[in-house]
Amino acid sequence: MAGAFQLLNSAMKDLAIARFTIPTKIQEEVIPLVLKGKNVLAIAGTGMGKTESCMLPLFNMLAEKKHEPIALLYITPLKALNRDMLDRLVWWCNKLDLDIGVRHGDTSQRERKLQIEHPPTIMITTPEQLQPMLTGKRMRDILKNVKYIVIDEVHELVDSKRGVQLVLALERLKLLCGEPQMVALSATIGLPEKAAEFLFANKKYEIVSTANETRLDIKVESPFPKPEDTALAEKMNLSDSVAARLRKIHDLMLSHKAILVFTNTREAAEMLSSRLRVMDSELKHEVHHSSLGKDVRLKAEKDFKDSALKSLIATSSLQLGIDIGTIDLVIQYMSPREVTQLLQRVGRAGHGIGKVSKGIVIATEADDIFEATVIARKALARELEKPRFHDNAMDVLAHQIVGMAMEEYDVDTKKVYDTLRKAYPYRDLTEKEFRNILEFLGMLRIIFLGAGIRRGRKAFEYYFSNLSVIPDSISYKIIDLASNTMVGSLDETFVSEHSETGSSFIVKGRAWRVVSVEKDKVYVEQISGLESSVPAWEGELIPVPFEVSQEVGALRRQIYQYLKQGKKKSEITEKIQEKYPISEQTANKMIWIIERQSEKFPVPDNKSITMEHSGEYTVLHCCFGSLVNETLARYVSAILTAEQGRVISSKSDPYRIIFGNVQPVDVIRILKEARPEHIKTVLSLSLPRSSLYKHRFIQIAKRFGAIMRGAKYDKINIDNIIKIYGNSPIARETLRELYTDKLDVEEAEKIIKAINDKEMKMQTFEGLSLLGELGLQQELHDIAKPDRPEAEILKIIKKRLLNTKVRLVCLNCGKYSVVFKADDVAKDPRCPQCTSKLLACVHPHMTEAQSIIKKRLKGSSLTAEEAEKLRRIKMSADVMVAYGKRGAIAIAGRGVGPQTALRILSKVFAFKEEDRLYKEILEAERQFIKNHRFWSD
Repeated sequence: MAGAFQLLNSAMKDLAIARFTIPTKIQEEVIPLVLKGKNVLAIAGTGMGKTESCMLPLFNMLAEKKHEPIALLYITPLKALNRDMLDRLVWWCNKLDLDIGVRHGDTSQRERKLQIEHPPTIMITTPEQLQPMLTGKRMRDILKNVKYIVIDEVHELVDSKRGVQLVLALERLKLLCGEPQMVALSATIGLPEKAAEFLFANKKYEIVSTANETRLDIKVESPFPKPEDTALAEKMNLSDSVAARLRKIHDLMLSHKAILVFTNTREAAEMLSSRLRVMDSELKHEVHHSSLGKDVRLKAEKDFKDSALKSLIATSSLQLGIDIGTIDLVIQYMSPREVTQLLQRVGRAGHGIGKVSKGIVIATEADDIFEATVIARKALARELEKPRFHDNAMDVLAHQIVGMAMEEYDVDTKKVYDTLRKAYPYRDLTEKEFRNILEFLGMLRIIFLGAGIRRGRKAFEYYFSNLSVIPDSISYKIIDLASNTMVGSLDETFVSEHSETGSSFIVKGRAWRVVSVEKDKVYVEQISGLESSVPAWEGELIPVPFEVSQEVGALRRQIYQYLKQGKKKSEITEKIQEKYPISEQTANKMIWIIERQSEKFPVPDNKSITMEHSGEYTVLHCCFGSLVNETLARYVSAILTAEQGRVISSKSDPYRIIFGNVQPVDVIRILKEARPEHIKTVLSLSLPRSSLYKHRFIQIAKRFGAIMRGAKYDKINIDNIIKIYGNSPIARETLRELYTDKLDVEEAEKIIKAINDKEMKMQTFEGLSLLGELGLQQELHDIAKPDRPEAEILKIIKKRLLNTKVRLVCLNCGKYSVVFKADDVAKDPRCPQCTSKLLACVHPHMTEAQSIIKKRLKGSSLTAEEAEKLRRIKMSADVMVAYGKRGAIAIAGRGVGPQTALRILSKVFAFKEEDRLYKEILEAERQFIKNHRFWSD
C-alpha cells in the first residue's frame, strides 16, 4: 500500500505515510532511483509532490549516516521560493533533527556569519548566491562536504543565462566536493533530454516524467457585451468589449473561492486591478508583481492564503510554486503567448492529487482570440515549445574565469579551461575563443596573464557587482503634459538615444514630442505626423513561437474554407469546438473576423504572404511568429535603408510586419531576390546601428566589466563605447545573444528558400483589410487612428484642470482656509466668514498660508521667507478678485503662478474664448516644464 515509501527506513517511512498515506506517481518512480544514487530529472505538474519525491530519499540518506555540513545544496531560481521551500522542508528537518538554512540576497551579514560558524546540513540558495559562496575561503571548506544537489524549477533556468551561470558554478563546486548526486525538478518543459544534458553534462542520468498525469480543464472565452456593459463602459470611459471582459472576470471572482489572475505585464496587472476597484470597491483583491516591495508581496500572499483576499492579480511572480493555498481557478488575461506559460499558470489551480487544474483565458480581439485558442489546444495536448539554449555565452564565461582566479591565486590556465569546458553550454569552446576572453579581461586589467591567471585589483569589484546576469535597467515614465497622466514607459537606453528636448517618438499609437526629461519622467506633448518619429521600444513581451503562428494561419484558412463551402455558422462553430476548447461566443467572433476579412481581401494564412498598402503603411501578413518576423523585418529594412539612403523603420508582431513609407513592390523584390545565406551577413552588418543592439551591448559590456554595473545610460556615450569595443568579445556576444533571444535566422532562411522555390504564394492589395487595420491598432497601439484632434486635447486639459485641487484662503479675516476642486470654486467667490472677496488661491498643501496671514493681521513680524510667500498670496488674491473662478483654474496649472495667471487671463479676457484659456495654460505649463530645472533657487 505504501509503495515506494517501503524503501525508506522505518522512521522515514512512518513520517511519509503519516504525511501522505501513499506515494504519488512521481514519488513512486523517483524515490527508488534517488536511493540508488542516480542523477534524476523529475518532471511533474505543480502540486504532484515532486519536491518530496527527491527530498524523502535524500532525508533518508542524511538521517541514516552522519554527514558533515553542508551536505545538501538546494538551489531555486527565486528568493521567494527560498523562503517557501524553507517553510515546506523545515517540518521534516525538525522531525529528523536536521539543520536547514537559507541564503539569498536579503540574508543579513549576521546570518551569513552564523552559517559559516555553524553550517546547516541543508542549505537553500539561489544561482546568484552560489557565486560568492565559491570564493570565500571558509565557505569553500564547508562546500567540500556537499554530497547532494537539488535544482528546482529547472524550466526557469535552462534557456537563460542564469542557467548557464549555474552549470558553470557547479563545475567549480565539483572541484571542491567531487561528483555529488544531482536531482533536478521541473514542471512542464520542452526537450527534456536536452534539458538533462544541459544540467548533467556527460554524467549518466534518468528522466522521470508524469507531467501528463495532471488533469486540465482549459477554455478560451471572449464575451460579447451585454446591455449592462454599455453603462459600465460609459462610467469607466472604456469600450463595450473591454467592459464585457471586466464584467466576466468580476463574475468569475464572485463565483469562485480563490482565483489567480495572470497578465503578461505589470502595467496590465495594475490597470486591471484599478478598473476592478472602480467597478466594485468591495471586491477583495491585490496586485502581485516583482516591482512591488517584498513586504507588500508577502502580505498579499499571506492574506490570499488566509482567504482575506478573493483574488491576486499577478505576472510571472506567482507562476512558480510558491505556496499561497488552494486555488480553484486561474484566469489568464489575454493570450499567454506560449504553451509552457499557460500550463505553468493553470497548474496553480486544483493543487493536489486527482484534482483538476481549471483555467480560463479571457481573449480580447482578432489575433489574441486565435492565438489563445491555438495555445489552449496545444496545452491540452502537451505540445510544448523547444527551449533555445545559450551556447558559448562569453560574458558569463568571463565572470566564471575571474571567479576561479579569486578562488586560487595564479590559477593554472589549463585547469580553468578544462573545468569550464565540462559544462554543457561550453562543450564546443575552442582554446582560441578561451584565449580571446583571457586577453580581453587582461586588457581591462581585471586579470593578469602569466604562467597562470592572476586576479587584478578590479577583480573583486567586478565579480561581486556581477553576481546576477539579470540586467539592471531604469524605466522612465512618459507623462502627457495635456492630461498630466502616464501614457507608457521608456527604457533608459531609448531615453539616452532619442529623448532630447524636441525629438519625437511613437508610443501608445501616437506621436509625441519631448518637452523635458526630469529624473525618472519624460514630459511629452502630442504632435501630428508620424514620419520623423521613432517607434519606441517598449520592453520585451514573450515571443510567440513559429508553430503557434503557423497554426493560427491554418485555423484562419480552415474557417475560410468552411465559409466558402457554404456551411452554416452553427456548423462551423461546432467544427471549431470539436478541436479547440473555446466558448460559442469566441467561435462566433472568429467566424465574424474571417467573414469580414474575406469580403474584399484574402485571408492571411500559414502558406502565403499577403501585402497591403495604404497611405504611408505597407503591411506584410506572414504567420511566422515573433522571432522569424523580426528577422525578416530587420533584413528587409536593412536592404531598403542601404538602397534609399534613409532609415527605413519597421515593426513586427507574430502575424505581420509593418513598414512606413515603403512601396510594396520594393518589399516583394527584396524578398524574391534574397538568398538564405545572405540573411545573417546582412543582419550582422546592420544590427549594430539599431537601438536593440545598443541596449544589449551596454548590458553585456557591464557583464564583462568594461562599464561599471551601476553606470547610468545618460552618462554613457553609447556610440563611443561601441566604437571602442566594436571588434571585441562584447560585440560578438551581443550578436550571439540577439540571434538566440530575439531573432530566428534558421527558420527565416527556410522561408526565403520557400519564396525562392515559389512554394510560398505572394500577393499585393491596395487598402487595408480588417486584419491589416487591427494589426496596426494592436501592434502600434491605435497608430492607424487619426491624430487626437485639438478639441479632444482641450477637453482632456479642461477635465484635468477642473479636477485639480486648490486652497482658498481669506486675507481679510484669516479664519477661512478650504480645499476645493477648481471646478467647485464659485464664479465670484467670497469668504463665508466675513463675505470679503479678498480670497487667495494657493496650492492645496500650502497649509501655512493661513498662519502667515494671521501673523500679518496680528502685526507680528514675518521672516524673509514668509514675507515672500505673503507677497505671492496677495498677488493670487488680486487674480481671484479680478477673474474669480477663471483665476482658480489658471492657478491650478502646473507651475502657473499668480503673475503668469494674470498675463494669461488678461490676454484671454480680450478674446473672450474659453478654449483660449486652456490653450494658454497648457503653453505656460510647457514652458515651466522645459525651463524650471534651470532656474536658480
